[in-house]
Amino acid sequence: MPLARGQVENCSLRAARGGVAATAVALAAVGALLAFAPDERPAASPPGPVPLAAAWPGAQRADIAGNLDDGPVFNPGVFLDARTGVGTAPTPDGTAVRLLVRNPDGSVRELRRRSLQSNPEFGNLTVGGDDLAWTESADGVPLQIWTARTTGGPARRVTTDTGNALFFGSQWDLVIAGGEVHWAAAAPEGEKVTEVRSVALAGGAVRRREEPGIWALSAWPWLAENGGEDRSGTARLRNLAANRDLRVKTAGAELATCGPVWCRVLVMIGDGPAGIDVMHPDGSARRRIAGGGTSAAIADVAVLDRFEILSEPEPDSDLTGNAGLLIFDIATGRTVGVGAAVNGAFSRNGVLWWATGDQDSLTWHTVDLRTV
Repeated sequence: MPLARGQVENCSLRAARGGVAATAVALAAVGALLAFAPDERPAASPPGPVPLAAAWPGAQRADIAGNLDDGPVFNPGVFLDARTGVGTAPTPDGTAVRLLVRNPDGSVRELRRRSLQSNPEFGNLTVGGDDLAWTESADGVPLQIWTARTTGGPARRVTTDTGNALFFGSQWDLVIAGGEVHWAAAAPEGEKVTEVRSVALAGGAVRRREEPGIWALSAWPWLAENGGEDRSGTARLRNLAANRDLRVKTAGAELATCGPVWCRVLVMIGDGPAGIDVMHPDGSARRRIAGGGTSAAIADVAVLDRFEILSEPEPDSDLTGNAGLLIFDIATGRTVGVGAAVNGAFSRNGVLWWATGDQDSLTWHTVDLRTV
């Protein structure tokens, strides 16, 4: 879902320089075709959406002013809960970019800052327990990984040995697990090998594990393999801990984007989309969740192994860049209407957030899906 013109891009979805840019799997689906026989088609799309407040009255939610108390626009990269965000904002004098924890009362804790002249980027923010990690780069500086405790204390650089890092705009691009930070990197000179790199949160030597093929990190300890030369689908999933593969069961030329629990399947008939299905990677529990006019709003499949985040165009979406935001709840089979005229949607750490308004009246809205 595109951001409104003039709105600053969310820092969590910008691939840090030094990494290899890659198209998110969810956005590469337009070329896939599938023709179902009448008796093979999944059930019709679910009924119309239930309003968010009616569907989940007890869920933690917030509406947060786009601007900090000191003036600049705050761009979230991850939320710790519905009201506590971590993201970037310029300094009031416009000379530097800050990485901040923004508290529910509006106060901020500064983690890092870099001169604006160095074109800094803070990206791929991720949370594991009380640990926060992110990538950082600037002109003349190699890609670095930094960490901090969400409970306080200074930021710490853990490594500059990041290799040819691969980032796909997914919450799994950087993963904290087992006291380490994990990421994927491309092998040198076009070899079809992916390096799975890891470093302790306390710093130290980087460990490398080579996996033949082109892989992306998924929910740890899983990898997702892209399905062809165009890197436009999930063919296999690999469990690094168990050393076993799970081949994704698809039919014909359909396109599946998968995590270890659920796949999102784009169904095309003729020259247009027929709808979106979900299924387990082995093909079981398949069902239709949306019609042909709907698309995935984020790259990741089934947030918290339950919620599929969807975008539904409005009549003027081509002009405004705005669209309706929906959540399909796989557990209950119902669609929840989040909002109309939404101009940016993101999800990490179990929290969904989206923007309304423009650069002069921006508001961030959140719902902590862990509290549904």
